[in-house]
Amino acid sequence: MDKPEVLVAGASGYLGRFVVSEFARRGYTVRALVRNPEKLASEGPNLEPSVASLIEATVKGDAKDTASFKDACRDVDIVFSCMGLTKPQDNLTSEQVDHLGNRALLEDALTHGVKKFIYISVFNAEKMMNVDVVKAHELFVKDLQASGISYAVIRPTGFFSDMGMFLSMARSGHMFMLGDGENHVNPIHGADLAKVCVDAAESNEKEISVGGPDIYTFNETLNMAFEAVGKSPWITHIPMWIGDAALFVTGIFNRSLAGVLAFAVSVSGLDNVAPAAGTRHLKDFYRDLAAKAEKTGQQ
Repeated sequence: MDKPEVLVAGASGYLGRFVVSEFARRGYTVRALVRNPEKLASEGPNLEPSVASLIEATVKGDAKDTASFKDACRDVDIVFSCMGLTKPQDNLTSEQVDHLGNRALLEDALTHGVKKFIYISVFNAEKMMNVDVVKAHELFVKDLQASGISYAVIRPTGFFSDMGMFLSMARSGHMFMLGDGENHVNPIHGADLAKVCVDAAESNEKEISVGGPDIYTFNETLNMAFEAVGKSPWITHIPMWIGDAALFVTGIFNRSLAGVLAFAVSVSGLDNVAPAAGTRHLKDFYRDLAAKAEKTGQQ
């Protein structure tokens, strides 16, 4: 029996590429929904693979123009979405992308009789509902739950790609950390998380919280980044109240940037440890990412 056809929304992003690879490895027919199809043909910045050769069809769509999603789900059995706003963009909000963009995709899925919708949200969301990006995620989760479609919501603690920014900061020789850095996190590699995502397509679980196999303090993640680039750790800890003040001021002048900063401030004050999955380790990811940067002459 042929495997179902799956639409991966956000297929050119960090997680999306690994999900495409995992679905294809298990024999699914994969369709990609992306803004820039050309990105699929090259390796991503955090060692995520090129996936163009694994995709049977590509739909070009943009959450800024939800009409572009029309018929994206025609003849599709499963929709997987990790589509979301990952960095500040002028005149674009998390509400537009994470909530309304995914809702438009869900409406198209319902129109075309899609059997299941899998969505990536946020771990510890209930503790961060004052943060715009988290609120937008959860508003869509409510839409999904009310839709009547079979669904799964996956809540990772954080991606290795999120930690990749620490490596860039470590190259400067000095890092700043909100809070004392002693809160804990178990981030997960994209390939390990992709297995959880595709398993969800084949099970009846509706809510899945997941992290990687290792628990670190944030200070430990920074120290590993310094080690990977061959520099002695130099970390300046910034009191949380300064982060809150900076967030307030930023919100006056740049609401989009403030949305991203608000998430960072919230995460810096929480433990983010979920049930463990996977086999890949952050120290190895840092080492491989540093080796790639050295090979390409990145400073």
